[in-house]
Formats: sequence, C-alpha cells, structure tokens
Amino acid sequence: MNKTELIKSIAEKTCKPQTEVKRFLEAFTETLTETLTKGGKVALVGFGTFDILETKARTGRNPRTGEPLKIKAKKKIRFKAGAELSSNVN
Repeated sequence: MNKTELIKSIAEKTCKPQTEVKRFLEAFTETLTETLTKGGKVALVGFGTFDILETKARTGRNPRTGEPLKIKAKKKIRFKAGAELSSNVN
C-alpha cells in the first residue's frame, strides 16, 4: 500500500474528504519526524513505538575485497510493534 492508497482507505473508513486525510497524514509524519529529530520517542498504545537507536562507529569489511573499512556512527529509526498489532497480524 502506498501513500495515495492509504489516504483513500482512511478517507473511506472515516467518511472524510481525501484532502483532509492527506493534511492529517502529512501533519502526523511531520510531527513524528520533528519528535524523533529532537531525540524523543512516540508511543501509540496498542500500535507501537517509534524511537531512535544510536549505533557506534565500528570497523567493517568490504565484501568484495575483504579490506577493512570504517563505518561511521549514525542514528537509526526503530519501530517496535505493540502487543495488539502483533497479535492481529499473527
């Protein structure tokens, strides 16, 4: 499902116009991005939790040549599914 299909599906389920649903979805993703950028965490009970996982710098290996290379430290976005979502999927 892509963004357009998601907007259409939500609009049908909520009986709201697609333009309104699109604004809501964009506001949600913008707020989520801002919160994670500041190092915060977003928890939606029953659905899941978004947070930031910081990885340390490390030495890796080039799979073609076998030469060691440095991998920089970075931040990764992590999503952990909630119990309700997990049970519905399974």
